[in-house]
Amino acid sequence: MNPPPSSDSSCIEKATLTRFGESLSVPEGVPDEGISELRRMFEHSSHRKWTEQPVDAALLKLLYAAALSAPSKSDLQQADIIHVADRAKIKAIADLIPDMAWINNAPVFLVFCGNNRRIRQIGEWRGKPFVNEHLDHFMNAAVDAGIILSQFIRAAEAAGLGTVPISAVRNHPRETSDILGLPDGVFPIAGLCVGYPLEKGHVTARLDLNITTHTDRFDESGIKEKIDAYDQRRHALFPLRKQRYKNLYPDVPFNGWSEDKARHYSVPERSDFGAFIRDKKFSLK
Repeated sequence: MNPPPSSDSSCIEKATLTRFGESLSVPEGVPDEGISELRRMFEHSSHRKWTEQPVDAALLKLLYAAALSAPSKSDLQQADIIHVADRAKIKAIADLIPDMAWINNAPVFLVFCGNNRRIRQIGEWRGKPFVNEHLDHFMNAAVDAGIILSQFIRAAEAAGLGTVPISAVRNHPRETSDILGLPDGVFPIAGLCVGYPLEKGHVTARLDLNITTHTDRFDESGIKEKIDAYDQRRHALFPLRKQRYKNLYPDVPFNGWSEDKARHYSVPERSDFGAFIRDKKFSLK
C-alpha cells in the first residue's frame, strides 16, 4: 500500500526547515484553504523544463486577471503584461540571452512592464499637468509591475503550471524594448517562462529569518557569522555546481552562496539601464 499523503501542515514544517533552517508550525485558527495556499507558497520552485501540453488561452487570460487583481500604488495601475506569442520574437529575445535556452523552449513567454505612460496620457486628456517628474514615480511603476509578476506566479502555480522569471531581459533593455514596441514611459521589468512542468522542482534554501526580519529597528548583529552558517546549510542541501568567473578568480575550496554572490556583483551588470530609463522619459531626479 502507498503511504498516506502528508498533511499540508507537515509539508509546511518540512518546507520551512529546508527553506529557512527552522521548522515552522501553522498556528491554530488558520483555515484549511489558507493552509493549502501557504503550503504552495512555501514549496514554490522555479521550472525550466516543460511538457508539450499547451497552456489554454482562457486559462492564460484568467491568470492575467488574477495577477492584475494585486494591490496597486494609489490605484494608479502602472503595469502591463505582454504575451510574446510570435515565436520569431521569442527567439530574438532568447538570442540576446544565450545561456537561457529555456526561454525559447517555454510554451508561453511573457514580459512584465512598468507603465507610467498611461498616467501622463490621462493628464493630457484631462488638461492637468504632470508634476511628479522624479525617481519615485519610476519606482511606483516598477514596484507595481513586480507585485503583479509575483501574483501571476502564485496564480499559475495554483493552476498547476510552473514558471521561471527572466530578469535578464534587462541585460538588453533597448533591444527588448524595440522587439516589443515599447513606447516612452513603458519599460521591461522581467520576462516569465510558463508551462506545465516536466519534473518536480526543489525548495531553494533562503537566508535565515534572523538575517532578513527585524523588530522595531534594523539589526545586523552577528551578520557575517549568520551568513557563514547559511552558506554551510545551503551547501549541504544543494552545492553550487560551478565557480563563477573562473577567468577572473582562482577556485576556492568552499564555494558557498556568499562567495558566488560576491563574484557575481564584482563584474558590471546592466550598467546602461539607467540611461535606457532616462531615454524612456524618466528623469530619475
